[in-house]
Amino acid sequence: MIVLLQRVSEAAVRVDGATVGAIGPGLLVLLCAEKGDTEREADLLLTKMLGYRVFSDEAGKMNRSLADVNGGLLLVPQFTLAADTKSGTRPSFTPAAAPEDGRRLFDYAVRQARTRHGQVETGVFGADMKVSLINDGPVTFWLRVDPVVTTR
Repeated sequence: MIVLLQRVSEAAVRVDGATVGAIGPGLLVLLCAEKGDTEREADLLLTKMLGYRVFSDEAGKMNRSLADVNGGLLLVPQFTLAADTKSGTRPSFTPAAAPEDGRRLFDYAVRQARTRHGQVETGVFGADMKVSLINDGPVTFWLRVDPVVTTR
């Protein structure tokens, strides 16, 4: 599972001209499920992103998390983060989870985020979305949790 996390002053998602999600200061998170991902990877990644220290403290150091600053969280599904760009000039999306798995894991991540954080907004899975943001810093991080392989 992959996220692209961006610290923002504000961010919004529109679908068909209507705003479906918007936040003030906080994190815009583009979320992608890959083949083999489960709820376990979603939980690990959610814990990491909610606790990731990307907000400044009194000394100007990035020592505060989203929870510490009580910022907004805008979760946007984006399967293109799983693109394989190693060869050629056209990306391959074979590493991405199947659409039904991607939707299930995105919905799961949203439900879990809402139980753990106060302000959660979302984009719409599978929709043609227009995402606007003011990246604060700019501060952008790519986080990934690989599927856990169990042996028997």
